[in-house]
Amino acid sequence: MRPVALATRRLDLLPLSPAHADEMALVLADPALHDFIGGAPLSPDGLRARYERLAAGSPDPEVVWANWVLRLREQGRLVGTVQATITPGRDRAELAWTVGTAWQGRGFAAEAGRALAAWLTELPIGTLVAHVHPDHAASAAVAAACGLRATPHRQDGEIRWQSDGRGGLGSG
Repeated sequence: MRPVALATRRLDLLPLSPAHADEMALVLADPALHDFIGGAPLSPDGLRARYERLAAGSPDPEVVWANWVLRLREQGRLVGTVQATITPGRDRAELAWTVGTAWQGRGFAAEAGRALAAWLTELPIGTLVAHVHPDHAASAAVAAACGLRATPHRQDGEIRWQSDGRGGLGSG
């Protein structure tokens, strides 16, 4: 269960590689991007090391790390990432997304998130989960577009969004 290239109307979702680090370091360089997720932008070398770890896969044989970069087809440039931490034995995947600030507000995260959710439900993975900061309206909109609904559960101060099971993809 390795990530495969996916395509949407405007984006190519490419399996993440350490070779993407230089360009992605520029995409993710705005410190404001970390307001909700914490941390700070990584250097190209720091990001390359992170991507090497991610591309190598989870050290836990019960967990699959699936990561993609988002290439805006029309411009041929990277604009963000989507990822899933998949636990097949629990029939569950946790989703996350990041779009560089210069490309936010154009629906790229929702478009990529829907493609990822569709890929996961075809595997099949039944339950999709995301954790969203309660003040991050844009990320909540992406979770909703992926067919997830806010739950009363919190983890590290974030709201757990979850699918209702198979076939629960949203249309927005």
